[in-house]
Amino acid sequence: MHPQLERLLTCIDSEEKEQIQRYRLDQQHTLRSLKAEGLALHPIKVNRKNFGYADYPEISFHLPFPAETGQFKDGVAIECFASGEEPVKGVLLNIEGRTGEFRLFAPDFPDWIEDDSVGIKLAPDTRTTTIMKDGLNSIEKNPGLLSLFEKLHEGGEIENKPALHTLPTWKNKHLNASQQQAIQSILNTDRFAIVHGPPGTGKTTTLVEAIAHLVSNGEKVLLSAPSNTAVDHIAKALIQNGVQVLRTGNIGKADPDILPYTPEGKLSNSKEQKEIKELKKRAEEFRRMALKYKRNFGKAEREQRHLLFKEVKQIRAQIKQIQQYNEEKLFTSAQVIAGTPIGLYDSGLKPGVFTTLVMDEAGQCLEPLAWCLFPYAQKIILAGDHWQLPPTILSQVAIKNGFNRSILEVAIHTVKNIHLLDTQYRMRAAIAGFSSSYFYNNLLKTAANLINTGVHLTFIDLAGSGYQEKKGADGNSLQNEGDILITKKLIQTEKLQATETAILSPYSGQVAALKEALGNTYTIRTIDSFQGQEKKNIIISLVRSNDEGDIGFLKDYRRMNVAITRAQDTLWVIGDSATIGNDRFYQEFLHYVEAHGSYRTIWEFDVFE
Repeated sequence: MHPQLERLLTCIDSEEKEQIQRYRLDQQHTLRSLKAEGLALHPIKVNRKNFGYADYPEISFHLPFPAETGQFKDGVAIECFASGEEPVKGVLLNIEGRTGEFRLFAPDFPDWIEDDSVGIKLAPDTRTTTIMKDGLNSIEKNPGLLSLFEKLHEGGEIENKPALHTLPTWKNKHLNASQQQAIQSILNTDRFAIVHGPPGTGKTTTLVEAIAHLVSNGEKVLLSAPSNTAVDHIAKALIQNGVQVLRTGNIGKADPDILPYTPEGKLSNSKEQKEIKELKKRAEEFRRMALKYKRNFGKAEREQRHLLFKEVKQIRAQIKQIQQYNEEKLFTSAQVIAGTPIGLYDSGLKPGVFTTLVMDEAGQCLEPLAWCLFPYAQKIILAGDHWQLPPTILSQVAIKNGFNRSILEVAIHTVKNIHLLDTQYRMRAAIAGFSSSYFYNNLLKTAANLINTGVHLTFIDLAGSGYQEKKGADGNSLQNEGDILITKKLIQTEKLQATETAILSPYSGQVAALKEALGNTYTIRTIDSFQGQEKKNIIISLVRSNDEGDIGFLKDYRRMNVAITRAQDTLWVIGDSATIGNDRFYQEFLHYVEAHGSYRTIWEFDVFE
């Protein structure tokens, strides 16, 4: 086996072991410690129960308390648990603020689902790891795929024979020159191209125009992104541009604009849907009969209940079969089929059907997940920004072996067909300037209407104030009271509107402390969980303040790039220059602020008693 394939397979095993260890709930890993690390939400209150996709139980819930939910991303594997009960596996469909939804892989709702002690916690995602291993193991059986794998890892020319498409008539008349060039490359490449889209450069606009031209040229397009949110974002834009999209995969809370374009939406009044409805009724009858046997019953009753739930399982398999059969029919009429890598892989796609695979947010996609989709299309387009945060990996062993390198980060070093979108339309020039200088070789320009008037970038220095970082109440993540006091003052003195403002920190402990201090009016998130979003005003609390100059994972400068580039109009960064200023990156940032923004100190704020 190719050594790089062996490395990736070993990394998957390491990550799987780390997940099992990290998410375990036992005497060593108590519920309190899991909650403190943001790995468990407890207690939850059930709002609604229903049988959703393929007749699986689905639960809507709310949290009666503020909690750090940054690691509970849509599609993650979870377990629902209650004190003294056997946990039930499931998947988180979505979470926003204090409300969320999850699906259970069980014949029915557990008897205890509405008990006071119910919670959910992250769980090892064995389904994804199995699919990734299958994807990697299939590479050596496919000579063309193996050749591509070797070229991406070792260098070597990826042959792109130019297609003979004439210069397109632009559907969107506002495209800039770099966007037009990227689109022409997508249309005229027959193997591999990269669209490098820094924050605010109109990556979605570019991809939508390119895909519209591809389908006009008779191509069938497979569209993917690592999260359901990212898939829906670009799918909606395509739909608005008149492209026939089929949004597939086990999505939960479907966006009203997307629902008519899912298999369920397209089949809502069909004969097959009526058949599914009848099967669900039968399943409900079997469940009702099984539920006559409550928690305390004997051997005969247990066997009877087991048989009834076996019937439910068989009906569920029938429903999935009908849905899959009808999805296959819908696949033939759709111009674009969109979903996450796992959602598409599970849809029963056939290799060779698609001309082009477009993978958006490829900088967030684990390499093995990408290889699960590469066999399905002749031409591959990766779009994203490798200078933003990579996929989240738990295992330090896997990280040391490069498992947190996304497919984009791997490809960008060997692929020559790369197109940088060079004009950003999101931020004031002063905010974008540092990222342009440090990450994008000064190639990132700012649209003319965003050239500065006034102060848009401020650093507020805590040095010498005595406000140092402290361990939070959970004993794990860090907090800084000085940052919180200044945040409160900024909200007050700058009259910051909650709808226009987000407060970000790298540390979940600081996020929890800020929520406690400010309530739920303002958007308060970890930097990682706010990637892909933006607000008019951003306050960043860096937290780190210590005598050793230790800055922890602020060392991943991509995290700071993400944080800075969320602000459209005004950015405040709160930190201790004596702690962060020993690091060259932050030293350069502080110099940049002095030249292009405002440098203030805590002594200018009335925060001392």
